[in-house]
Amino acid sequence: KIARATHNQLAWRVWDARRGVQLHDNDDDGESGAGSKLAELLSLMRVNNVLVVVSRWYGGIKLGPDRFRHIISTARRALEETGVEREAPAGKCRAH
Repeated sequence: KIARATHNQLAWRVWDARRGVQLHDNDDDGESGAGSKLAELLSLMRVNNVLVVVSRWYGGIKLGPDRFRHIISTARRALEETGVEREAPAGKCRAH
């Protein structure tokens, strides 16, 4: 079912303690801007060692900008419910 979703947007963020750097990236999967909004959420929540994927199926109704509110609230709720790890000490940040 997930593979058939219209969009599977994702973001990930990992603290590499050996190198002392924050690694992160995201993918919109055609939902322009959704991956970067998810990445921003991970940064604002200061979570680490996490991958978040939000799948969306187009149901015939265009949601416009409201779709981002739904994507972000779904991701936030999932992260809060799972109790992910919070940020490590300050270090370098690098996208991959």
